[in-house]
Amino acid sequence: MPKPIAWAGQAVVYAAVAAVVGYLSSAPAYQQVPEGMAQIKISFRHGGARLEDCKRLTPEEIAKLPYNKRRPTACTRERLPVVIEISVDGAVAYSAVLPPSGLSGDGPSETYDKLLVPAGPHRIEARLRDSRRSEGFDYEKTAELVLAPFQNLAIDFKADQGGFILR
Repeated sequence: MPKPIAWAGQAVVYAAVAAVVGYLSSAPAYQQVPEGMAQIKISFRHGGARLEDCKRLTPEEIAKLPYNKRRPTACTRERLPVVIEISVDGAVAYSAVLPPSGLSGDGPSETYDKLLVPAGPHRIEARLRDSRRSEGFDYEKTAELVLAPFQNLAIDFKADQGGFILR
């Protein structure tokens, strides 16, 4: 049978642990974004164009293929890297050449990054190139936004929805 002193000691230890957990659940105060700042998050997955154009096969070339692999075109799997650039108030804040993912370089290019900017009005320009062109961009979007303190602005990219989406 446990002694009353053991019960009292156990109660003191449990109370101390509960007090420490209670304190740490509310303090020290943590802020993800510093005072007076807003956050821009860039996050997307997008596959660039194929590295080479598909080649149309002749009837003789198709006949040489195994029956289960016959198709009218032959395409390489590799994709081009995606070039992205984000400017805030005329200054480039994020610029990257995103290689395709996958062992064969045939997957989508991916990025996730955060930018801290002062709260207030901003001109945000987003540009992306996913083709073989050497200069310029295939998709561009410019937006004039007023970001509130602690606001999170997400920049996404969906080619089938017209390009950049700012939320």
